[in-house]
Amino acid sequence: MSTRTVSATLVSMALGCVMGLTGCSRAPAAPPAATPAVTPAATAISEGETPGAAPTAQDGTSAVPTSPPTRIEAAPTEEPAFVQAREAMVVQQIERRGVSNPAVLHAMRAVARHRFVPEDYVGQAYNDHPLPIGYGQTISQPYIVAWMTELLELESDYRVLELGTGSGYQAAVLAEIVAEVYTIEIVPELEESARIRLRELGYENIQVLRADGYWGWPEHAPFDAIIVTAAPDHVPLALAQQLEEGAHLVIPIGPPGGYQSLWQFTHADGELSAREISGVRFVPFTREE
Repeated sequence: MSTRTVSATLVSMALGCVMGLTGCSRAPAAPPAATPAVTPAATAISEGETPGAAPTAQDGTSAVPTSPPTRIEAAPTEEPAFVQAREAMVVQQIERRGVSNPAVLHAMRAVARHRFVPEDYVGQAYNDHPLPIGYGQTISQPYIVAWMTELLELESDYRVLELGTGSGYQAAVLAEIVAEVYTIEIVPELEESARIRLRELGYENIQVLRADGYWGWPEHAPFDAIIVTAAPDHVPLALAQQLEEGAHLVIPIGPPGGYQSLWQFTHADGELSAREISGVRFVPFTREE
């Protein structure tokens, strides 16, 4: 499987790389084995949603514990219909498309997706498509959440940065797998509701920040993985600089309002290797004006 490499000091030129410009031989890799390329019918508008400048203050978060993440089991009073719908979601939408990482599949079964959607859409929470969450944002299609999570190649002791908290669903999935999750949301109303929701669900290993995520979260860098759930037109330099050795950055890149490409960048030996995964469609990466 071919990859492309570009010096980490030149990562601000990564857009040239992903667009196939001079100085970066274009050899995009196919999706992971047994994972079909995402066609327009299977793509999803991402959930957040709108990340994006240097964070200056943390907004109502709790300290990150050094103990393993809190695991949330299905509530004893949870309606059986939701449990059944979640199992069907995993089997029919996620496993069938080739996602096979046991930790990812466990997380998708563990997180009550219907707790992250507006009341009017609870009945569609486990359907195979994104749903609106207000402010022009959506909660991503379940398969896209699982697939991007698998591409991060997570370990249980990892510290992960997410840009685009949205409803908090992706952060909750990550928190079922890794030790610490740092998530940034630029829309104040979404940040507040996600922070409250995650706290009520008992996720003590997630910190939420309201900020322009373009600059990452340098106070807590480096990260073992970074996931971006909205599409910029280039790789933010700050994100590449905040990757731990061997870490992956999974990010959609492309023009706003159209289809983009999902990329997996890997930081190794001072270099970034870039692997093009597939075509996707995400909401634009929003910046502070």
